[in-house]
Amino acid sequence: MGKPTGFLEFTRELPKKRDPQQRIHDYKEIEVQFSEQDSQRQAARCMDCGTPFCHSGCPLGNIIPEFNDAVYEQNWAYAYEILASTNNFPEFTGRICPAPCEASCVLGINKPPVAIEFIEKSIAEVAFEHGYIIPKPPKERTGKRIAVVGSGPAGLAAATQLNKAGHTVTVFERADQIGGLLRYGIPDFKLEKWTIDRRLAVMEAEGIIFRTSVNVGVDLKANDLLEQFDLIMLTGGSTVPRDLPIPGRDLKGIYPAMEFLSQQNKRNANLPVEVDHRGEKYADGDLWAANKNVVVIGGGDTGSDCVGTSNRHGATSVTQIELMPMPPKDRAENTPWPNWPMMLRTSTSHEEGCDRHWSINTKEFVSDGNGNLKAMRIVDLTWKNENGRMQMVELPGSERDIPCELALLAAGFLHPQHNGLLDDLGLEYDERGNVKATNYQTTTNPNVFSAGDMRRGQSLVVWAISEGREAARAADCYLMGESTLEAKAVSMIEVA
Repeated sequence: MGKPTGFLEFTRELPKKRDPQQRIHDYKEIEVQFSEQDSQRQAARCMDCGTPFCHSGCPLGNIIPEFNDAVYEQNWAYAYEILASTNNFPEFTGRICPAPCEASCVLGINKPPVAIEFIEKSIAEVAFEHGYIIPKPPKERTGKRIAVVGSGPAGLAAATQLNKAGHTVTVFERADQIGGLLRYGIPDFKLEKWTIDRRLAVMEAEGIIFRTSVNVGVDLKANDLLEQFDLIMLTGGSTVPRDLPIPGRDLKGIYPAMEFLSQQNKRNANLPVEVDHRGEKYADGDLWAANKNVVVIGGGDTGSDCVGTSNRHGATSVTQIELMPMPPKDRAENTPWPNWPMMLRTSTSHEEGCDRHWSINTKEFVSDGNGNLKAMRIVDLTWKNENGRMQMVELPGSERDIPCELALLAAGFLHPQHNGLLDDLGLEYDERGNVKATNYQTTTNPNVFSAGDMRRGQSLVVWAISEGREAARAADCYLMGESTLEAKAVSMIEVA
């Protein structure tokens, strides 16, 4: 604990954001850079709370009070050493993680919590700036060859850890650039892609091999992969989007959110907009929201990203609808501290302009008579608790059409793509269609492991990194009989 009275003297303060009406004209990051002194002041708010509930709130088990103390003491090298011991990519989580650790902060019981996410970002940026992050290739190689299939956060974390253990790691990616969801799913205004390239340069210097535009299962068959490598680590995403099979679904103007978002990220990188984030051709050509009434179906983070991108395109209007009721503005009673709170969240994209509605069901996509979308037929809902289950009931007389020339489906993902690699490997799936595994080892082949969204279903970037780390440790134990990799930090809460 750096300053015993810090939580009494300082209030929660986050970096200032660029003006919404200015930032919608570019794709640069929204936040204005903070000084090291600002970070120090925020770190001083961390209390000597005895039992650091933030540990259990963080899927990575980050040792948060200790790195806060190091930041307060301006010992940035030590702060990064502590943070990097549990988190391979704090420059990513410090930008795009919803910070479940902050929801568990003890100070958050009666005051605004410590700005942990921002402090993580500060530590990472200072570490890169001052040269604390340098390539550290392993001193010895084990002779084991490992294929990591998928280069999202889970795959990159697994590759980093397995390389650290001395294995020779090759990362396969079917898209034309490394990064997975980080590269093509998250808009640049939340995560500029130079942050990925900067980290990849370190990983390549440490000996990790990257192969892009390789669709494993098609370009490289499953049997060939099994023959060429001692172990396969499957870290692809949950890529099958949840569809909306209602009348009019075949009209032109209705697209999955990820198709819309990945196209814009390609434009920002001056890459040809021909194939999507899965390495497949875009079925509907160039997608733009300019001069259109846009309706985003789905109230989560992906939907919010569609809102921000549509505003930057110059949409006539942007509306976001959600099936579920509007969350409370403050923490709901059924999600008390230190649980992740059910509450209304307003993103930076919403601040830039968006008409938001809850308890709305989409009944039909309405045609203009020429095969194009011109409107959406929606209806208001009420929710009733029947035998412990929430049931939706349409409100009579509330059905109406709203103008819409572009509908973006942002209702989540079902499971990973089965046909191709996964089926060829003969893998089992759980009841949700994800790869079935025990301690990250698939149930059908001991030489095939799985981690991330492919194993647990769509989730947060911080969970993907945690999955990749833990799967790497399990794989290392399987190959070598024991592992030199760090186990996840366990908090006092988890022990209890």
